[in-house]
Amino acid sequence: MKDIFCRIIEGEIPSSRVYEDEDCIVILDLSQLNKGHCLVIPKQHYETYLDCPDELLSHLSCVAKKIGNALMKAFGAKGVNILANCYPEAGQEVPHFHIHVIPRYEGITGGFALKTTPQDTSNVDFKALALEIAKAI
Repeated sequence: MKDIFCRIIEGEIPSSRVYEDEDCIVILDLSQLNKGHCLVIPKQHYETYLDCPDELLSHLSCVAKKIGNALMKAFGAKGVNILANCYPEAGQEVPHFHIHVIPRYEGITGGFALKTTPQDTSNVDFKALALEIAKAI
């Protein structure tokens, strides 16, 4: 059975895409920890960071850097967290490797433990948000 990210990559489930190339997509996370929280997802399925080939991992890291810089430019973020969780015991909820790029704003802390509660996204215009980030890339 395909996981949710495989289904998003194949277009079966809609998403707010920020960036795409032949190896990956970048989408807005539906449970925004902060405005602009993105996921960098390889198109080929790997369960975790630990399973991903080094060459692809390097490319995904460069894409995460590009997205982090775009978030700082587009929204004035003061920092970013770039991280990946490996296996459920470490907080991985979807068994498809992905990298979180989480912008941090002045007065909103998160730190290493990321004990940040997701924001209420009921009024978020994900398409407009994705467009702003894409323009800043």
